[in-house]
Amino acid sequence: MLFSRDIGIDLGTSNTLVADKKGHIIINEPSVVAVDVKSKRVLATGNEAKDMIGRTPGSIVAVRPMRDGVIADFDMTADMLHDFMYRASKRNMFTKTRVVICVPSGVTEVERRAVEDAVRSAGAQDVELIDEPMAAALGAGLPVYEATGSMIVDIGGGTCDVAVVSLGGIASCNNVKVGGDAMDEAIVNYMRKKHNILIGERTAEEIKLKIGSAREYDGEAAMQVRGRNLTDGLPGSVEITSADVRYVLQEPVNTIITAIKETLEVTLPELAADIIERGIYLTGGASQLRGLRDLIEDEVKIPVVVPDNPTQCVALGTSIKLRRA
Repeated sequence: MLFSRDIGIDLGTSNTLVADKKGHIIINEPSVVAVDVKSKRVLATGNEAKDMIGRTPGSIVAVRPMRDGVIADFDMTADMLHDFMYRASKRNMFTKTRVVICVPSGVTEVERRAVEDAVRSAGAQDVELIDEPMAAALGAGLPVYEATGSMIVDIGGGTCDVAVVSLGGIASCNNVKVGGDAMDEAIVNYMRKKHNILIGERTAEEIKLKIGSAREYDGEAAMQVRGRNLTDGLPGSVEITSADVRYVLQEPVNTIITAIKETLEVTLPELAADIIERGIYLTGGASQLRGLRDLIEDEVKIPVVVPDNPTQCVALGTSIKLRRA
């Protein structure tokens, strides 16, 4: 007898989440692969591989196979998915794997096909793609199959998807290649240009999480940042403040707000009225940037709601899609 295992996958630029059909998150790990350069053998994936970033010997590289929401390295992505799927489904020769996996709304047909091929290459027999904003809306509990408009803003690591969903489809959408990674990159560039200090992406992410914000907040702080001084090549440190980081994050944050406004401008009046009543739903890891919800609310004059589990909404949406199939 051939048993079937159904899993939903949120294949993200920064993190990959795997959910089962019942809505349980089985895996939530970084989208990172550690590879031996000489043998091309995959040594680790997920958390174990991320711990190696910036700390590996010359023979080992830790890479992120996803970039801006799409596959940048097909083989690495397939290997990573194979490992995650194996751990999630505890596959054996008697198990068939069915997968629902999300893709950003703005990707090309070639990029969509690459995701499907990567999942099949990883061992899945049956693959279904779902647009990321639709999955996020499902996971956030929005009535996407009803004749009413709902707006979802899903801010991941590589992209921001803004979409209005109604009657099971996407009525209008906007996709910009701005997310948590762009924020981290802005901090890295600031440290290099302003303070002549080179820091890694993990340090930039730590700065963003500890003192980063979209607007002023009570209890603003400063932190000591350590890196490599580009003048003499020696270790160095400098203090930066919450205000410094907020200034640096202005550009990516404004890009997200502009995308929201542009989507609202092309939304049908009836659907826009529904959105005003229900509010805009904010999901994804970067949606948790301090003060972002309030800033968006002030800018668009519409209530903004952040669900209890914003980082898991897309994965939970793929799980709901599995149950509806």
